[in-house]
Amino acid sequence: SIEKLLKRQGFDVVICSNGEAALDLVKNQDVDLLVSDMRMPGMNGAEVISKIREYLKSCGKKPVKEIIITGYAEEEANRQAEALNVADYIYKPFDLRDFLEAVKRNLSA
Repeated sequence: SIEKLLKRQGFDVVICSNGEAALDLVKNQDVDLLVSDMRMPGMNGAEVISKIREYLKSCGKKPVKEIIITGYAEEEANRQAEALNVADYIYKPFDLRDFLEAVKRNLSA
């Protein structure tokens, strides 16, 4: 539903099935915004963001804004995500309009 919403709004969207695919994408293509769920197969969202940040820094590339989405009630996962100091942190369930506003806000910043 997020992909459809963003495409209807005219955004170019690339979906990755897991954290490794997201890291590979960033290595091969410039991205303007990273939206990651906290719970994913393999690496969680916080680990993916950390690895992407490390890669971008090691290559001298500019940082990418990040939005973390989580439904976790688990405190450790929330602390891990919040410690990243991402641009936006969204709890599930969320209103798609609020999500879209977060995307627009971070792309215009």
